Amino acid sequence: MVFSCTLCENETCYWSNLCPSCRKVKHYMSCFSRDRVVEVLDNVLARSEDKQDLKIELEIRKEIAKKEADLTKKKKVKFVA
Repeated sequence: MVFSCTLCENETCYWSNLCPSCRKVKHYMSCFSRDRVVEVLDNVLARSEDKQDLKIELEIRKEIAKKEADLTKKKKVKFVA
């Protein structure tokens, strides 16, 4: 029989009710507890709007610093050449 994965509902399963990826998540839950796996997923994947804004600002600052460093290097190369 052919079934859809009961967790992700995206994969087709021929021998079990979970696809390989979801089976891996289930394995992690059996190793670390369901609550711990959910806690890790929440901490890593889910961000509040404030944290999202801070992350965006941090990434923008990193990009600006990188571009400033690149410009400084280019200026030094022009003066040396």
